[in-house]
Amino acid sequence: MSARRADLVADATRAAVEVLEHNAHGPYRGLPRTAGWGYPEPYTRDLMIASLGILASGHKKLTARVRRVLEVLAANQSRLGHVPSLVHDPADRGASDTTPLFLLGAGVFRQASGEADFCADAVVKALTYMDYQSPEDRVMVAQLPTSDWRDEQWVLGYGLYVNALTYCALRLFGRHDKAWRLKQMMTRFAITAEVKHRHVHEGLALRSKPYYALWSYKVMGSERFDLLGNSLAILSGIAPPSRAAAMVQWIERECQALRERGDLAVDLPPNFFPYIRPEDPDWRPRYERYNQPGEYHNGGVWPFVCGFYVAALVAAGRMRLARKRLEALARLVRPARAADVPFGFNEWIRAQDGQPCGQDWQTWSAAMFLYASVCVRIRSTPFFDGIRADARCRAPD
Repeated sequence: MSARRADLVADATRAAVEVLEHNAHGPYRGLPRTAGWGYPEPYTRDLMIASLGILASGHKKLTARVRRVLEVLAANQSRLGHVPSLVHDPADRGASDTTPLFLLGAGVFRQASGEADFCADAVVKALTYMDYQSPEDRVMVAQLPTSDWRDEQWVLGYGLYVNALTYCALRLFGRHDKAWRLKQMMTRFAITAEVKHRHVHEGLALRSKPYYALWSYKVMGSERFDLLGNSLAILSGIAPPSRAAAMVQWIERECQALRERGDLAVDLPPNFFPYIRPEDPDWRPRYERYNQPGEYHNGGVWPFVCGFYVAALVAAGRMRLARKRLEALARLVRPARAADVPFGFNEWIRAQDGQPCGQDWQTWSAAMFLYASVCVRIRSTPFFDGIRADARCRAPD
């Protein structure tokens, strides 16, 4: 890495900490803000994802804020174990990813703090709640459309992202038998025939592509590429090393093709592609206003997701490419949409022209840059290294 590029990464890393310190106290019970100005609310999924970067950095004051968020979430957990979408509001329910994200956050906090019994009762309730999210009672969990972080995107049934989170949670809390069974189910081939035969269970692996399906349910599914879900598959060891290597090659090749067609203006992957276009069968009328091709969840470039991708490159042993993509991420988080700041850490960037279109000083954008920079610096992936080791070594009980 050249001195100039190293300086850019260092500057962005310091700026990320500044963003997180600024956002550490908000107007809702003093809980952290989701963004510096636009989102004062403490959104569970954003703050749980942000905990990865905060805990990997070892920042003591920010770590104390993660503790506070987890404790409030535990206090606001539903009777059945569901974790709310807003940290302070137990009535704001219905998300498919908040409960497994709480488990991820609690698990990595235990590792970082050494407190083996932290939030013990809430963790047991959340794990039980996830058991009941499996329609066929076979570990693999299902969801309703727009219920995960993609509130403008349809993911129906067995989604890759939520199941990858669930797998990580099971490993973190020593449920290795269930984790092994979930991995076996996820790595089965998705059903592409018109008829689902009895005792044939759908999976998420694709026969002709190195990545995993966005979602699958009975004879339905989507083979569009989900960067976050597949990055988690690499980080967690769901994807074996050979598949991870092939997936990275495929991502880089496809992104180059997107650039050549004028569909991508930056050196990082969109969160989702191919983009859904009005003529496609999975286009929905609401996308016309909220989810145009190359924007938002329909192919926008999300810095926090790109942070996961950089970490996945480290996990896959592609250190040179990881450094290159970290530098690209440092450039990506520089522009701001409205704020007068050296680094905007915007929410999402339009793929075709690289323009920031979301809220500036987004907590998870800053935190996942911090996590990616730690991964590249130490050449490993905190918290996920152990999950991958368990994936290699732990047989069913």
